[in-house]
Amino acid sequence: MLSHLPILQVILPLLAAPSCLILGRPALAWGFSFATSAAAMLISMLLLQQVWLEGPISYFLGGWEAPWGIEYRIDLLNAFLLLIVSSLSTVVLAGTRQSVAAEVEPNKQTLFYVSWLLCLAGLLGILATGDAFNVFVFLEVSSLSTYTLISLGRDRKALWASYQYLIVGTIGATFILIGIGLMYMMTGTLNMQDLAQRLPVVADTRTVFAAYAFVIVGVCLKLALFPLHLWLPNAYAYAPSAVTAFLAATATKVAVYLLIRFSFTVFGADFGAMDIPLHQLFIALGLIAVFSASLVAILQIDIKRAIAYSSVAQIGYMIIGLGLGSAAGLQATLLHLFNHALMKGALFMSLAAVALRMGSTRLDDLAGLSQRMPLTAMAFVLGGLSLIGVPLTVGFISKWYLVIATLEMGMWPVAALILVGSLLAVMYIWRVVEVMYFRDPPASSQVSEAPVSVLLPLLLLVVANIYFGIDTALPVSVTADAAQALLGWGK
Repeated sequence: MLSHLPILQVILPLLAAPSCLILGRPALAWGFSFATSAAAMLISMLLLQQVWLEGPISYFLGGWEAPWGIEYRIDLLNAFLLLIVSSLSTVVLAGTRQSVAAEVEPNKQTLFYVSWLLCLAGLLGILATGDAFNVFVFLEVSSLSTYTLISLGRDRKALWASYQYLIVGTIGATFILIGIGLMYMMTGTLNMQDLAQRLPVVADTRTVFAAYAFVIVGVCLKLALFPLHLWLPNAYAYAPSAVTAFLAATATKVAVYLLIRFSFTVFGADFGAMDIPLHQLFIALGLIAVFSASLVAILQIDIKRAIAYSSVAQIGYMIIGLGLGSAAGLQATLLHLFNHALMKGALFMSLAAVALRMGSTRLDDLAGLSQRMPLTAMAFVLGGLSLIGVPLTVGFISKWYLVIATLEMGMWPVAALILVGSLLAVMYIWRVVEVMYFRDPPASSQVSEAPVSVLLPLLLLVVANIYFGIDTALPVSVTADAAQALLGWGK
């Protein structure tokens, strides 16, 4: 059974999705979805342990060896991401059953869990596969189910947000497919490891350069990198709260993984460096994303939308690390992938609890929340402190590594701008804290604390934000080895 873990990771949620339709009842569909996600999390733990101890795993579908057959290849990078995606899916599912029941129409709740499992299968498939065309296939599986999940929001604006994402996502997927087709035309292979060996022979051709451009732009559309981010705030703001927490913690991380995989594994870190200043472009776009998205977040009156804009800013930090092109910069990006999943999971889960009890996440409606929902308010504050990068939280760790990486490259102005950008997060988090703790609740308010079933997963994420901010051994060790392996210095 252990030898089949790579395929089980993907097949399990993929086969479980249609099974939810047979169950019929939403409560049974939720339980089945949670059990499936938990099983995927267990498999990802075993894969990470196996890869860390024994090296990369190659699994050949149907017994056909690569490059003739489809290969699932698990190394430290995607094993780490598999654990992030499956774990956050499990925790969010554990705490949002009541939120889904309140925000999604009863006759659509079973469809909701079907779409969730399909989305999970697609995200895990993107991470596990070593075949470029399979990346596109799983990307479409996850994207189509994501459009459905977003459209199930109770606000009719969710339909427009889903349609907007569908248009942008389709353009991005088309770009990626064109790039993959051009690579296949020049090399005759779709296996990523095989592509990495054959592309250098034809690297000087315009066709390969065009393929690189199509793939990078397509992935950046999916990633919501500034200025290709316009779909993200609406999608996060109007989707059901559970969907927002899930997507914010996982989907953009998978898109960053694709950018890393194609840039460092398939094309190579130095591809195109002589033709375009790509590294400098990434740093510039990352900094612009940090400042522009943070400033817009400060002006929002809906906190869910403000935290959505902050996701664009946090993506900027990851792209800055990639733009540095060093092992330290890459490690900072990978650390922030993990840490951002924890902090955004905590923040959006706390907002899901607020929406469940109050039916709103508008700033004015949160007056005196600390008196009515003290644990939820505390969870939001701690998640916000992590987002800012306060010491003893995970946010501090990744930003510290990012600043150190910029200083090693002699980029003092970039390091200074990163610190200033972090201070902007103080402003939009403080606006919420001020309303929750320093304003009195309405006299007629009857709101009580969120249910225990919501609070336990939420507090688990908050504890993780603190724990991994103090004990950094696991994420730092894994990301250091993964960064060195990607740059060809490690195993």
